Amino acid sequence: MLGCVRIATVRQMAQVITGEESDGRSYVRRAMVELTELGLAETNGKDGKHQIWNLTPAGQKALADGNELPARPKAGTGAKAVRAGFGPHAVAVTDTILAYTDTVLGGRREYLTDWQVEVNHAIKETGLSFNTDAVLAVPTKTSEVRLFELDNGSMSRARLAKEVWDYERYAGHRVWEGARGTIGGTYPFWQRHRYTRSKTFPRLHVVLAGMAEHLLDNRLQALTAAVQGITIAVWANTLPRLQRGEPWYEIGVDDPHERRARYPEPVGR
Repeated sequence: MLGCVRIATVRQMAQVITGEESDGRSYVRRAMVELTELGLAETNGKDGKHQIWNLTPAGQKALADGNELPARPKAGTGAKAVRAGFGPHAVAVTDTILAYTDTVLGGRREYLTDWQVEVNHAIKETGLSFNTDAVLAVPTKTSEVRLFELDNGSMSRARLAKEVWDYERYAGHRVWEGARGTIGGTYPFWQRHRYTRSKTFPRLHVVLAGMAEHLLDNRLQALTAAVQGITIAVWANTLPRLQRGEPWYEIGVDDPHERRARYPEPVGR
């Protein structure tokens, strides 16, 4: 689990590895002590009273050597994020992953290996670069991809809205392809260089957490107004509602034709 989500508390790990009616926190604590003694895991901070755990570089290497997960050579351990004070945000991302797995994917734990966290999306030519908190790639025939952005109540409403609009700017960027001297054509950057098997730009899920529920609802309403007219599919929810299995709110609809009209065509060679 730590290899997938990088950061987790004992409560979260027990939620994954123990039965529905069981409390496996004592077992997990003993296991983490053993992994620490072996130099494979460590704790670098707390979320409230709860220690936050992550693998060490040696732990990641042991996991990779065992072929338990797809190769992720650039993945960090998460230790720096915890030491920098981002532990509560990362714990909320893990809660989002577990809640989505439980309520939408039917609790099938094998889907945990299909998640990646802190996935960079960048376009060198425009300078646009941002990290998606979590990406789910369900192994279906269409290689279904879902993007997740978690707001733990630590940023302004304007900044949150800008982060959502960054996804449209990413989706709207097109590149020119063709041999020199030919007419050539343009293609969406994401479809050529990132999600090559997806027919539509992956849906963005925005999850709001870190506040009382009535404040999260106010934040959701403000975000809905701020992204009105966006041309990518955006679904939003609060973490408590997601954990209860309540439906998502659709606040943005995929519209590739309007998106293409909104962003300039690249100049051919």
